[in-house]
Order: sequence, then structure tokens, then C-alpha cells
Amino acid sequence: MTDTAAVRLTWVQPEDLVGHELRLAGEDGRDAREIAARWYAAGGDPAPPAAGASPDPRPELRPLAEELLDELAALPSPRAADEPTALDAIVTACPDWPAPAPRAAEDPALRDRLHAAWLGRAAGCLLGKPVEKLPLDAIRALARAAGNWPLDDWFTARGVPPELLAAHPWNRRSAATSLAETIDGMPEDDDLNYPLLALLLLRRHGRGFTTADVARLWLDELPAGRTFTAERIAYRNLLDGVEPPLTAARRNPFREWIGAQIRADVHGWTHPGDPAAAAAQAHRDAVLSHTGAGVHGALFVAATVAAAAGGTTDVHGALAAGLSVVPPRSRLAEAVRYGIATARTPSPFDTVVDRLHARYGGYHWVHAVPNTALLAAALTHADGDFTRSICAAVSGGWDTDSNGATAGSVAGLLAGHPDRLPDRWTSPLKNRLATSVPGFDGTGFDTLADLTHLEAVRP
Repeated sequence: MTDTAAVRLTWVQPEDLVGHELRLAGEDGRDAREIAARWYAAGGDPAPPAAGASPDPRPELRPLAEELLDELAALPSPRAADEPTALDAIVTACPDWPAPAPRAAEDPALRDRLHAAWLGRAAGCLLGKPVEKLPLDAIRALARAAGNWPLDDWFTARGVPPELLAAHPWNRRSAATSLAETIDGMPEDDDLNYPLLALLLLRRHGRGFTTADVARLWLDELPAGRTFTAERIAYRNLLDGVEPPLTAARRNPFREWIGAQIRADVHGWTHPGDPAAAAAQAHRDAVLSHTGAGVHGALFVAATVAAAAGGTTDVHGALAAGLSVVPPRSRLAEAVRYGIATARTPSPFDTVVDRLHARYGGYHWVHAVPNTALLAAALTHADGDFTRSICAAVSGGWDTDSNGATAGSVAGLLAGHPDRLPDRWTSPLKNRLATSVPGFDGTGFDTLADLTHLEAVRP
């Protein structure tokens, strides 16, 4: 007997994308009311709140969905002039774009900073994994029930009432590997896979790589099933013969989400003290899959990380460097400024988070704007302290593992040495990383630091 059941491939099927594109239109100011009316009159679904697919398969809507996606993409955005994607336009829009830094003298402490950054990225990611996709009130309830609020340690099911666990189940992909009682090394996660791919990119092509080189590397080394949201759309577009940078724009309602941002750390790590070069390098990576705010988030992280990697600034100077490469009239720049200003008020961090959610809660929980606001607020409030940085980033909700990872990377750099990171965060990692990126499964973070350092000092 032939199995005729349809394959449900999340994040790419057109009938699942229209709701997401309509939501994005509302976020970026396009007037999509007429298109939305046609979609809902035909029985189409709105964007699901957390998932990549609508509740039920609707393949009969696919022809209409493809038509509407193209019409939505053609709608003009009133924010376009303030939120450019092209690098030359971004540089022109940024009056404080940093000057190119001269090649620094060899820094004997850089390798240790990079080691701490890798460990910090892993620990912050792992802390956020079990509560990814959970709403803010659920994160707070689970941690409070375990006596871990304000958040100061790994999440655990120990001591949490069964009815609370049933009401707010851990992320199903992560509970088996990311609770205090289940951690055994660093499990696979896209927040670590992409830095590995960026490192592989630099080893193969050097700093002069092109966006096409990034695309070829993905096709050669990144399993399609390990891509999500904008990256999966870009991957599909490549297989359809679409060339970069159109891969970022064609039927891609996730192009302003956080994906390019989680790929930016290596570009900062390998340009210590040179935020401009780090941002330019991150741009060539980001535009394969993202536009607008999605690209701005990647540049912000790359420049922030590069400043911290230089070893001569504190977290506030690093954040200022990150903000200098974001168009100042963009939503992302406004969100970073608001996050920093709110975190500087004499308030508990829960109050800061509540203000951020009140202001940016209308965005999708993976969008770059709310997540970058939270990242900037968490780093500002923690004032360089490692534990407070990752715990603040994760405790604020939204994309918990991604924000924890980036906060851990920055705070690890500022700590300057693996031995300065609390043992409770590093020992469970067991110096072992699981990944599907070829050649890296089981690699130690000390080895990754060595490889990253080689790229950072390469002439």
C-alpha cells in the first residue's frame, strides 16, 4: 500500500508563510489590509504564535499563498529609507561608524579571551535551552518553584510541583540534555553550529569570503534539517536556483528574525578591537538570509563582540561600539537605546524586562528587535558580571537560548580567561561539544579557541 500522507515541512511551505508575512508587514509598517482580507476570506490561518506551521495542513491554499506572498513582498515599507540593508547605505546612515582599526600588535591574552568566549556562549545557550518558546510567566514560575529566582543557576525539575511541570512543559527538544540533572557536555544547538560554520568558512576562504562562499558552505556542510526560519528559506531558495542576496528576500517572512545575529560572534572574535571590520564581515554572512533589522542585529553583535575581544573596553563601551554600526533611525537602534536606558534605572531586572515586554511584546518572539533590546539591557544591567549577564538574558524570555549565548560570549570576553568563569557553568560542559557540522563533533572548547585564534591573527 502506498503512503499518501503529505509531508509537513515547517518554515517553508507557502500556505504556512502568509500569516508570518502578514505579521511582518504589521511590524515593518506595510499596509497589507487588502491582502489579509483575501487570505482570511479564503480560510487562511494567521501566523502561529510559536511554531513554523499552521495548526492544520492546507495544501489547497498553496497557489493563492504563493500569489499573496509575492504581492506582500512588493508592498512599499515606510521604513525602507531608515532601515537599509546594503552595507554602503548602512555606513552612510551611521554618523559614528567606527574608523578602521590598524592591525594590533600580537596580544598574548587573546587566546584565553576567545576560550572564555566559546565557553560563555555554550553556557548561556545551554541555560536558555529548556525554556525556549515558553512565555515569560512560565519561565518565572518554573524557576521560582525550584528556589532559583532571581535566576542564578541551571533550570531543574527537582522540587517543581508536577502540576506546574504539566502546565509549562520544558522545550521538548532540550529537556533531556539541558536541565541541571541531565546536562552531560554541550548538546547540539544551532547557536553553536553557526559559529562552527563561520570558523570553517574563514579557514577555507579567509577574510575575503563572499556571500556566495557562505551559500556553498551551507550546501556542502550544513544539513538542511538543522536549519530553521530564515536560514531554511534561504537554503530552499538556493536549491531553487535563486542567487544571493535574493535568497534573503524571496518568500522569506523570517528575514528580520534573530538568525543572522546568532551567526555573528566569530566575525567579532576574529577582529578584536576592530568593530568596523567585524560588522562588514558579518554583513556578507547575514545577507544570505536576512534584510533590514535582521542584518542590523548581526552588525550590532559583531561590533559589540569585536570591541569586547579587543580587551580594552568595558561592557558599556562594547555596546556603544555595537550601536555605532546600526542606522540610528532604525527600529533596532531605538530598541538598543531603550534597552540600555531602561537597564540603567535603579530598578530590579524583572521590572526592566516587564517594560521591554510592554514596549516590544507585539513583535514575534524571535524577531531581532525585541531580542536585541533585551540583550542590550541584560548586558548593561549585569555590568560585566558573567553569571548576571547570562541569567538576565535568559530570564527576560523571548529567544532564551540565543540571547543567553550572545550574552555569554560578550561576558566571557570581558572576563578574559576561562578560569574566571564560575565552575558551575563550565564544568558540566565537560569540554565537549556535540554537533552535526562535519569535523567538529566532540571537539573541546580549548581546541575551538586555538582554531579561532589562528584566524584572528592570520595576516
